[in-house]
Amino acid sequence: MRSRAKSDALFAEALRCLPGGVNSPVRAFRAVGGRPFFAERAAGCRVWDVDGNEYIDYVGTWGPAIHGHAHPKIIAAVQEAAAAGTSFGIPHPLEVAMARRIRECVPAVDMVRCCNSGTEACMSAIRLARGYTGRTKILKFDGCYHGHADSLLVRAGSGALTFGHPDSGGVPAAFAQHTLVVPFNDIDAVKSAFVANPGEIAGVILEPVPGNAGVYLPRPGFLEFLREIASEEGALLIFDEVMTGFRLARGGAQERFGVKPDLTCFGKIIGGGLPVGAFGGRRDIMELLAPVGPVYQAGTLSGNPLAMAAGLAALELLDDAVYARLETLGERFERGLLEAAQEAGVPAQVNRCGSMICLYFTREPVHSLAGALTSDRDRFARYFHGLLDRGVYVAPSPFEAGFLSTAHTEQDLETTVEAAASALREAGEGR
Repeated sequence: MRSRAKSDALFAEALRCLPGGVNSPVRAFRAVGGRPFFAERAAGCRVWDVDGNEYIDYVGTWGPAIHGHAHPKIIAAVQEAAAAGTSFGIPHPLEVAMARRIRECVPAVDMVRCCNSGTEACMSAIRLARGYTGRTKILKFDGCYHGHADSLLVRAGSGALTFGHPDSGGVPAAFAQHTLVVPFNDIDAVKSAFVANPGEIAGVILEPVPGNAGVYLPRPGFLEFLREIASEEGALLIFDEVMTGFRLARGGAQERFGVKPDLTCFGKIIGGGLPVGAFGGRRDIMELLAPVGPVYQAGTLSGNPLAMAAGLAALELLDDAVYARLETLGERFERGLLEAAQEAGVPAQVNRCGSMICLYFTREPVHSLAGALTSDRDRFARYFHGLLDRGVYVAPSPFEAGFLSTAHTEQDLETTVEAAASALREAGEGR
């Protein structure tokens, strides 16, 4: 057992001044038990805690570390930008360069508006969809997490799901009543929602590959169906690519699956590890935003020069070879985890799309939130701590994606699979 005395002391202090001792719920380890460790530094695919313990990291800051931690080119870009000023609140060249880069990579985007988080991006895209269509209702999918805006915390994923409360206190029923929720991959349920709400649905928002209830993929034809029905019904199709954007392909999930939404939300990688968000889409929709149109959205730190510099450096490092290597690593990791589970006699499903991956402790394939919820949470908790004790850090929740980076090596994967095999055997012995 590794010593975490310093982390334990910090957590005790944090509990006195931070709700739950953390600034984001899933970090508290409530879903797996025990106490969180406190990070001191990170480099490549490794993190070191304040007690000096080293971990191979598959959380990657929850997605943006596609090149690993502290990549020299990203650090240099931030240092250069900081030397010129950390914030202006005035237009500057880097935000134009970021918008141009997104437009070049994502064919569905004509114009971009930067903001400061994925939550802001999704909240603003929904406001824009309502402003464009003149309608009020939004259709979302259970298990898809689009940030903590009031109207979106309805049967959401991420931390809300982890703690068994997919809804949130403090959200008025009047706000939530405009949000319709149906199961992911359920075409009939989507059709029924449109039939029951004729001419009222402003937009359909989804993670094209959900990554906040674990990872599950759209069935063949599902995204194409959503594109078709949204167009037929006069609603906008909104892809939340905060997690998948620039990770599954240069053009995100919409490139990988060949489906163009009307609006796209970005985050994570376009900030290179710094706080960031953005949304973009067709020109006729985006020009409804203030100061051109009547839909208001603003932010003092939007397009912050440090985040833009870090994000541009991260995007410049992405090429065909990077995506090919991530796909190869993902395939090997998926195969290794499945073989380890089979050898341990533990029922498991490994869902993967590119460099996003998740292991569910269940016998049946997972295609939706209902399938994800059949995963054995107690077994996952034992597995998580077995990995952590062996120097491997995965998300402290059975309902979060894992991420590979260009910094991971085949040796890292081999070491991880060996640790997983031992942790799986121990987890299997718990019942």
